[in-house]
Amino acid sequence: MVDVGEKAHTRRIATATGIINMHLDTLALIEGGHAKKGDVLGIARIAAIQAAKKTSDLIPLCHPLALTHVRVALETGQQPPHVRCTVTTETTGPTGVEMEALTAVQVGLLTIYDMCKAADRGMTMTDVKLLDKQGGKSGHWAAAT
Repeated sequence: MVDVGEKAHTRRIATATGIINMHLDTLALIEGGHAKKGDVLGIARIAAIQAAKKTSDLIPLCHPLALTHVRVALETGQQPPHVRCTVTTETTGPTGVEMEALTAVQVGLLTIYDMCKAADRGMTMTDVKLLDKQGGKSGHWAAAT
C-alpha cells in the first residue's frame, strides 16, 4: 500500500456512475415493484452503500476509509430501457474516495442484475466511470463531457 501517513487530511468527494441496460419488460418489473425478489432499487441502494463501506476488503491495495457520507441515486430511463446508478462518497482523510464510489456503482448494478436475472439474463452493465473528484493535493478533477 502507498504510505499516506504524511498526507494532509482534507475533505474528499468522488462521484461515479454506470448503467445497466435491459428489456423494457424488465424495466417495467422494476418500476412497478413486481420483481420476484422484491424492491430492486431499494435493495440496490443498500448494496451500493455496503460496497462503498467494504471497498478495502475487495480491492487489495485500497486503504480502509472512514466514510462520512454515501449518496446513491438510481434513475430509470426508457431509451434504451436502463437504470443509471450514480454514487457520491465523502470522507475527511489523507486519501481519495474514488474507489469507493466506483465499487459502489458496480455492486449496485450487479445487485439489479441478480434481482432481475430470472426475467432478463441479457442485461448489460456499461459506462462505469468516475465523473468528479475533489480534495487532496491534486484538487478538483471532472470527466470531460
